[in-house]
Amino acid sequence: MTSPKLPSFASPTAAQQALLAAGTDPQQYLTFYVGEEMFAMGILAIREIIEYHALTEVPLVPPLIRGVINLRGSVVPVVDLAVRFERTPRPSSKRTCIVVVETQHHDAALENTSPQKMGVVVDAVSEVLEIAPQAIEPAPEFGTHLRSDFIQGMAHIRQQFVVVLDIDRILWLPEIAVRSSLQTE
Repeated sequence: MTSPKLPSFASPTAAQQALLAAGTDPQQYLTFYVGEEMFAMGILAIREIIEYHALTEVPLVPPLIRGVINLRGSVVPVVDLAVRFERTPRPSSKRTCIVVVETQHHDAALENTSPQKMGVVVDAVSEVLEIAPQAIEPAPEFGTHLRSDFIQGMAHIRQQFVVVLDIDRILWLPEIAVRSSLQTE
């Protein structure tokens, strides 16, 4: 069986340029933890945050997909960010949440963008912060414990660096499907 060809994505510096093109007005970001590390994602992609509760497990899916939830009649797949980041998943706690996001996936064949709701499991939600685009540095090419194409930039907040994630890239469905099929074979 041959795997579908994955498209090449713009470098992290292109994502940084997109942030700068947004202007100089601060943008809002949700900060959260996966393990002991703090991350951020733009709130425009976030639809809601819900408490972690029993998920419906789906047979024969890899550990990356924790299961699905029923969100007002819609089936929403839930991805474990720790596993997506190639880390060991942690047991859920009373602070574990599901952040429901709407990703934008461009389909070159159809020349359109299709939104997809997905949930991501995070260990704890911290707060919403305003971060000016010029305060977000380009992602380093090395030295992070995360794929550089997942990183939109690095923000310095309260004496620490926070990784600003490119959630559309992290939850890019064709890559998740390919990885899932490889893990289940």
